[in-house]
Amino acid sequence: MRPDISTQSKIIDIAAKRAQQGKPTANERSDETRIPMSVFIIAKNEEDRIGQTIASCIHWADEVIVIDSGSTDQTVTVAQRMGARVLHNDWNGYGLQKRFGEDQCRNDWILNIDADEVVTPALRDEIVSLFQTSVLAQNDFWEVDICDVWPHETTAAKHAYSHKQIRLYRRSVGRFSASSVHDTVRPPSDAKIGMLKGHMDHRSIPSVAFHFEKMNRYSTMQVHEMRGRGRRMPKSRLLYEFPAAFLKGYLVRGYCRYGWWGLIASTNYAVGRYLRVAKSIEADLLEQTHSSQRGATAARQDKT
Repeated sequence: MRPDISTQSKIIDIAAKRAQQGKPTANERSDETRIPMSVFIIAKNEEDRIGQTIASCIHWADEVIVIDSGSTDQTVTVAQRMGARVLHNDWNGYGLQKRFGEDQCRNDWILNIDADEVVTPALRDEIVSLFQTSVLAQNDFWEVDICDVWPHETTAAKHAYSHKQIRLYRRSVGRFSASSVHDTVRPPSDAKIGMLKGHMDHRSIPSVAFHFEKMNRYSTMQVHEMRGRGRRMPKSRLLYEFPAAFLKGYLVRGYCRYGWWGLIASTNYAVGRYLRVAKSIEADLLEQTHSSQRGATAARQDKT
């Protein structure tokens, strides 16, 4: 069972009270305050996080669209009450789901946000300012820092690990790849890419239990995708994958700055990397066993 959506309920209650007092709500914002940009979010069972995500952009973007792939919690209800347009699309992988989201947007300029991400006020102000100047048109793609926020934090620390991704872009120039695992915007080789100064808060790990469930699920998808491309992982990686990944998390990603939590985060990161190798080797062994069994069966049939 997921926790009660107390945060979203408070947001919804506030909106209702504002409406009763004759004050504008998110759905009643003036067209003059909107910028000609579409925001789309893919989601499934995100009732405890998506309200904050939508709230970070609903007041200033032309439209906010949520692509739901079959939530069984209150995700759809929360998103609709927050003012987003909600559409259903069966899950076919990350890249294809995001390409479907792109097709639903009415603007050429798109901002993609994941359901566990939040546009910070600084990033919001920067994007709005871009649309008010000619600077926006200098690049068709804009990268943004997506910074980790741990369960005990309210926003990303200054030393938080981050990764850059293209999230603000023109759909007519470049789109998300069709990969089932990797959701990345693919610009043309000669594209000009700008860098935004603001960042997104990335709340991908609300708890240790959630993290392990995600790693287990995602590692299975990774192995399936790799084998589909004919890629096999060498068995020798099993010897060093865990310690190497731990050191990468602890030192390279800077988790050492978080004290005891840094040890937890580094260990969990290493477990996720280990699972990918272990499942890849498991798949190889199962394939060899099935191949041997088919060979033995064929040999017996030839004798008869």
